[in-house]
Amino acid sequence: MAVSLFSHDVSDLCLGKPALRPLSLSATVADALLALQFSNDYFVSVWDCRFATSGCGGGGAGDGEFECCRCVGKLCMVDVIFYLCRDENLLSPAAALQASVSEILPQIPGIVMHLEPSASLLEAIDLVLQGAQNLVVPIKTRLGSNSRRKHPKTPTNVIHGGREFCWLTQEDIIRYLLNSIGLFSPIAALSLDSLGVICTNALSVNYHSPAFSAIGAISCCIANQTSVAVVDDEGVLIGEISPFALAGCDKTVAAAIKTLSSGDLMTYIDRGGPPEDLVKVVKARLKESNLEGRLEEFTNSPSSTGSLSFTSSSDEEFSPSPNSRKCRRSSSYSARITRHAEAIVCHPRSSLIAVMIQAIAHRVNYVWVIEDDCSLIGIVTFLDMLKVFREHLETTE
Repeated sequence: MAVSLFSHDVSDLCLGKPALRPLSLSATVADALLALQFSNDYFVSVWDCRFATSGCGGGGAGDGEFECCRCVGKLCMVDVIFYLCRDENLLSPAAALQASVSEILPQIPGIVMHLEPSASLLEAIDLVLQGAQNLVVPIKTRLGSNSRRKHPKTPTNVIHGGREFCWLTQEDIIRYLLNSIGLFSPIAALSLDSLGVICTNALSVNYHSPAFSAIGAISCCIANQTSVAVVDDEGVLIGEISPFALAGCDKTVAAAIKTLSSGDLMTYIDRGGPPEDLVKVVKARLKESNLEGRLEEFTNSPSSTGSLSFTSSSDEEFSPSPNSRKCRRSSSYSARITRHAEAIVCHPRSSLIAVMIQAIAHRVNYVWVIEDDCSLIGIVTFLDMLKVFREHLETTE
């Protein structure tokens, strides 16, 4: 039964998916910033289009030439923020924004892969297990056809001479499998520890460590689609620094990363907006560091007044799962940490299906695994879950 599910085409997962809004590889960082601000997704796709005589079709250019377009990667707001965190860019942010988008495009081979809609679900899962985060799939509709869908021919959605694309994520695949979870009995009801899916080397930072020192860990988490755990001296999970929360911030959060501790940054990027006291701390420390250029931009930004500077997060549309648990933070830590962005956690004896539902409900690709005393054990991710389903298929073939 599970074998027949894996033979389904990836086009089944594309139903209702929106068309990608491409960003050209020749765009500037400012263009990327604008695209991200108006995107309905955390990421924008970056495309390299050129004319070729063979090997890539989809739009005629005349004289036997074809417009060859490939998605070469993806960007999120965090990539822009970290770029602006560099010392030379903090001094001259306006000039930094005019640099080529290639300056900030993550160079991770295979992170985005093209896949035909006729490919099987099994092929899609294998690509994800090999490192692909997003699968770019053509939408079976062309502009100018008799389809009920009508799209304006604008540079934001026209690729390959009018062909549109969507992309599939790990979450899309997990959601699809969850709808047929009965086919994977009894593994779906087994505990995380019995399945051996808990990764015990999750990235973490100390609450009091400088936020700037966590940039490397956060960058790794973007690649792994996880977050950085914020722990106390005893290893108790206090919260997390989420790249997705950072992706919802504007560019002025670069100043906060440069000046705050990891614990304070965790509070600063919360969905409720930066607290006024932390805004004052950032301004004071920027001035102390003689970063006048960045201070001027930061002071003139709407977010510097403590007003809401974050785009609405899709996880606000979901109520907490009845099986979900949140780590209670130690009372010895700042009273500021009383708001929304608490880490979603589970127990090592939680069942696989319960954790799947929990992660999907909160729109995250992972769940932290803790002991009863809130000490951090590790993390379980969608990728770990997909490995379980793939191995189950191999044993049933």
